[in-house]
Amino acid sequence: MSGNNINSVFYAGSYHPIQAGSIDGTDIHPHDNAICRALLCSSAGLYDPLGDPKAIGDPHCTVFVGRLSHFTSEDTLRKAMSKYGRVKNLRLVRDIVTGASRGYAFVEYETEREMRRAYEDAHHSIIDDHQILVDYNRQQLMPGWIPRRLGGGLGGKKESGQLRFGGRERPFRAPLRPIPFDELKRLGIPPPPEGRYMSRFQVPSPPRSKRCSIEKEENTRSRSWKHSEERTNKSSTMEKEEKHYRSSLEKEESHRKSSMEKGGRKRSFVDREESHYKRSTTEGEERSRSHKRSSTDKEESSHQRRSSKDKEKHSHHGHSKRSRRRERSSNGEDHYTDY
Repeated sequence: MSGNNINSVFYAGSYHPIQAGSIDGTDIHPHDNAICRALLCSSAGLYDPLGDPKAIGDPHCTVFVGRLSHFTSEDTLRKAMSKYGRVKNLRLVRDIVTGASRGYAFVEYETEREMRRAYEDAHHSIIDDHQILVDYNRQQLMPGWIPRRLGGGLGGKKESGQLRFGGRERPFRAPLRPIPFDELKRLGIPPPPEGRYMSRFQVPSPPRSKRCSIEKEENTRSRSWKHSEERTNKSSTMEKEEKHYRSSLEKEESHRKSSMEKGGRKRSFVDREESHYKRSTTEGEERSRSHKRSSTDKEESSHQRRSSKDKEKHSHHGHSKRSRRRERSSNGEDHYTDY
């Protein structure tokens, strides 16, 4: 057994005298004579837990209250236990001969929910300076139950030497030695629940009634039905949202297509305008170029004409000068000859 189970405990679901006398629930031999007496009563069927005529009411709505003061009255106990719910019936167990209180009682509530509230909250509370013990009605709800007067029961004091384990006050400890499964099976003792141990701070749950289990199943079914309805509603809303989203997408796509078609038409018109503009600009450029060429040709022709005229003028002017020089020279010669 691992060291993690040192502080682990477990509780008895059914009563066996030999197991109740074992600290870890694995003993296969009785420890004292009281266990032998309880084992004899259990095997011979000498005790009938349902044979008590005073045990009335619903056992699933009833709690056992122990360790009461012998001076605690029914009114005091009713007032103290009414804090946890509506008390339907209360029976303080008294001695048949003397009529004195024996220190324990049975309190029945209107509902099982109130009983569970008292089971959880009233345990170890103080009534008349006594710390009480609260447990469920094991006499009628725990299989194989043997009371304390016949050597069974639970709890006890160390001074008596008859400690009984497996209850709320003294649970079984997780076994630290090997578990004799074959011997426990032969004796009809349930083995320890390996892997399902509890801590000392956890409260063991009392057994539920069939009605409560049915109500719990109905509640779980109603919850599951509500969850399924919510899921279906969510799925329907999701489907509606998906349809709306798809329709919006389709509308957007159709709008895009129409805008693209309109844009294509506009683009074709713009392209036509651009092509016409380009053609007109190219034609204008060609016209300007041809005009420039014609103007340059005209300028060149006029310049040639001017240059030819200048040459003619220059040649004529030179010829006149030469003729004048010749005339002058001829005149000089004549003058020289005349002198």
